[in-house]
Amino acid sequence: MDFELNDDQLAFSEMAKTFAEKELMPHAAAWDQDQYFPIEVLKRAGEMGLCGLYTAEEDGGLGLSRLDASIVFEQLATGCTATTAYLTIHNMVSWMLSSFATASIKQQWCEALSSGEKLGSYCLTEANAGSDAASLKATARREGDFYLLNGSKVFISGAGATDLLLVMARTSGDGAKGISAFAVDSDTAGISFGRKEQKMGWNCQPTRTITFEDVKIPVAALLGNEGDGFKIAMQGLDGGRVNIATCSVGTAQAALNHALRYLHERQQFGRELASFQALQFKVADMNTQLVAARQMVRMAAAKIDSQHPDRSTYCAMAKRFATDVCYQICDEALQIFGGNGYMKEYPLERYVRDSRVHRILEGTNEIMNVIIARRILLEETQQIL
Repeated sequence: MDFELNDDQLAFSEMAKTFAEKELMPHAAAWDQDQYFPIEVLKRAGEMGLCGLYTAEEDGGLGLSRLDASIVFEQLATGCTATTAYLTIHNMVSWMLSSFATASIKQQWCEALSSGEKLGSYCLTEANAGSDAASLKATARREGDFYLLNGSKVFISGAGATDLLLVMARTSGDGAKGISAFAVDSDTAGISFGRKEQKMGWNCQPTRTITFEDVKIPVAALLGNEGDGFKIAMQGLDGGRVNIATCSVGTAQAALNHALRYLHERQQFGRELASFQALQFKVADMNTQLVAARQMVRMAAAKIDSQHPDRSTYCAMAKRFATDVCYQICDEALQIFGGNGYMKEYPLERYVRDSRVHRILEGTNEIMNVIIARRILLEETQQIL
């Protein structure tokens, strides 16, 4: 097992790091303060292939592995957590269309999404269907060559500013088997957007409720077959969990980097903070947790690439572990800064706010999958004994 990055991965990492330092980091605080969605920067990211990292090459993407994409997202997150988080969502939408859409929908959307010319939003969550996605109530009723879409979605990243909505809706009875997936143009008649939510973090990407009232969408907009939606959603969320965990790792790395510099710059009691053993121990623990999180996330990404039968469990465990410990690293880095860490003059308070939401997303599913993982390990142990 080789934990070293190959030459291509090092090149991807360096490219993403340069983009983060030039295009994201200098503006992240202002975007957060002004709640500004940097569409022009996202389009420049698209020009570099960052909007279709693991979308198939024949559909305009780079066709990278999930591990490669994770390496890229980690570097981008050091520049701006919230913008990178949106990019991961857009990449998931782009991949879903490339993997499951009809030829006409691919032709209409895939290259535009992969290039950043068009932007996408993922519409799964409802007011009473969060982690329990299989209980969603939005409906799509077949009428001839069209579906009529009705219902609402909440907490949709990019809503009101994106071009393509990937919507999960119910086409038949209760449960997961009744859910289907659709590619919907956001300008279609009958779609309305709620107010922009005022959030603790992720302020530079808009979050809104979307309402669908007799929205007429062509049959060709169906991804896969009727009833495939939940399966498609879960495949997307395997990668989504790795992506969000990666954003946490990148943010924690940025927080640790700032803390290390501050320890050498700040003096108290006549010497650098870095000379105090208690702080040395703290930094050692932070770095240990960060390395563990990074390795767990990359292992989960590799499990997706290899189509390991337990990949969903590994993705859930990696996301649970990485988002928890990386949030703690950001919080400890803020503590090292003392009162300065609480000031917006420094990025630490933003790191804490932006990384906090990563622990919320799909939280219950992570817990359930960890329970499944423990059951699997128990069964394997019993077989060995």
